[in-house]
Amino acid sequence: MLANMLGVLFDGVAYGSLLFLIGVGLSVTMGLMNFVNLAHGAFAMLGGYVCVVLLTRGGLPFLATLPLAFAAAAAVGWLLERTLYRRLYRATHLDQVLFSIGLTFMSVAGATFLFGPSPQPVSLPEALRGQVALPGIEVGAYRMFLIGAVVLVTVALWLLIERTRFGAQIRASVDNQTAAAGLGINVGRVFSLTFALGSGLAGLGGALGVDVLGLDPSFPVKYMVYFLLVVAVGGAGTIKGPLIAALILGVCDVAGKYYVPQVGAFVIYALMVVLLIAFPFGLVRRKA
Repeated sequence: MLANMLGVLFDGVAYGSLLFLIGVGLSVTMGLMNFVNLAHGAFAMLGGYVCVVLLTRGGLPFLATLPLAFAAAAAVGWLLERTLYRRLYRATHLDQVLFSIGLTFMSVAGATFLFGPSPQPVSLPEALRGQVALPGIEVGAYRMFLIGAVVLVTVALWLLIERTRFGAQIRASVDNQTAAAGLGINVGRVFSLTFALGSGLAGLGGALGVDVLGLDPSFPVKYMVYFLLVVAVGGAGTIKGPLIAALILGVCDVAGKYYVPQVGAFVIYALMVVLLIAFPFGLVRRKA
């Protein structure tokens, strides 16, 4: 029983880490740029398809596809921000939701046309397959890799936001665009790069999640609620909040489906209600 509990806990942490990696980009755009982007899952799907295509048709190693998936999603995010998204920064949240949900349905239709409705297979390298023996438990090698990758990305993102000149420019641009521009900060450029960063993280998460979450054209709709839960429960605009929320939701979701499969996904929604009642502004609030 203890081994089963540890296995469920480990799988939940790996699943939550993946949700965080994808959802933290949405936290950046919602909390720092005040833009409700429900098409965020489409960038994750793009990263997944880039990974699969490069693997199956390009013959690239799996690890080599990951930075390319990030770059592709970041480039598309940058282009859409420059041409479409920035026109709605001052629009109401309802307009932003309607616009981004329209992009989501367009991405679903485009993926179906290009790749068909079937789930996409992925072949992991031999080193990431099978089980790894730890004291008292055997865990999946790929899930260990996922957790390690997310730890590295989280540390790098925190350092970027909190300890670099670019991070200071982001915070200044969000707090007061006029004052930031007066100090010589190119606010438009900062917002474009921030949006590209959030989109790239989603693409990286989508590539890493092909083997765990699966990949088909319905991906942006299927997991949209999960990404929103991570941001809403954790607190938009922070890194620590979505990380804690994603781990809690991931562990509880996996445990609920394992121990009470007849209830299914209800566990995670019940937990969301409890957490939002207890923390209406999120587990961690962004510093003013």
